[in-house]
Amino acid sequence: AGLSDLRAAVSNYYSTRFGVAVGPRRILITPGASGALQLVLGILINAGDRVLLQDPGYPCNRHMVAMYAGQPGSLPLMPEGLDARQVLSATGTQQTRAVMLASPANPTGEVIPIQELTAVYQGLDLDDQFLIVDEIYQGLEYGRRPETALGLGEKGLFVINSFSKFFGMTGFRVGWVVAPQEYVEPLERLAQNLFLAPSTIAQHAALAVFDDAVLAELEHRRGILEARRNQLYEGLSSLGFVLPDSPPSGAFYLYAGLNGMASSGEDFADQLLRVQQVAITPGVDFGEQGTHDHVRFAYTTTADRIDEGLLRIRAYLDAGG
Repeated sequence: AGLSDLRAAVSNYYSTRFGVAVGPRRILITPGASGALQLVLGILINAGDRVLLQDPGYPCNRHMVAMYAGQPGSLPLMPEGLDARQVLSATGTQQTRAVMLASPANPTGEVIPIQELTAVYQGLDLDDQFLIVDEIYQGLEYGRRPETALGLGEKGLFVINSFSKFFGMTGFRVGWVVAPQEYVEPLERLAQNLFLAPSTIAQHAALAVFDDAVLAELEHRRGILEARRNQLYEGLSSLGFVLPDSPPSGAFYLYAGLNGMASSGEDFADQLLRVQQVAITPGVDFGEQGTHDHVRFAYTTTADRIDEGLLRIRAYLDAGG
């Protein structure tokens, strides 16, 4: 289940940053957030069970559901953001076992308001249904205080996180899951059989992120990402991409419509890479609901490279694609 000191440090982080009491025994350290999701789905999903997922959303999620012979179900992205009534209406069809929501989300950067998460949680049949919340981009939020779904309650709620994004430890492969107490022992048993434990060395490294000086540096980096987000949002808007009325509130992505620039996001991304050596991701990687004419931009590079990328995109468009 992970080093006891690290589990205690995560518990203390929830208490001091979010004012939420989560006992260390409810926290399991995992090989990244993907390892956490693999465990949670492994103990919850039987063949034919349906798991509702945001569409567009992180592509590996639906594959993990299918790995356990579950049925991924689609929650289409609404222009105004996720709506609890839409989610709960979808749970009434077929055999819905769980709803999985990411906030902030990949690829859209959407942050789900806590009142919408509350309405979803309270509307589920928690004797037989579960809410899984992916908070891997928690902390990378702009113009608002980060929140956690753990304040909703304990029954039927699994919250997944990672040291990869806000904490900047991509590649160390350390994440965690907070589970209802009665599911901790089954999760630990499954972990013993699947991967034993995450790297002990990486777990010791993860303890360092809770140092006050490190947390201050991470907040500084969050400010840099916010400035890059604004820079890229303004640049893409001026080029004619379809974007939300205001920059998304989280993660480090912009999900943009092509506005007739190409026949598909796949063609646009392929040609932009070949002609101008600018790397973006086609929307179809993330689902099926209106994704064919969208692309995702990541602002995880420096401001000067963002400017250079925007110049190359403009040159590509000016040349007729």
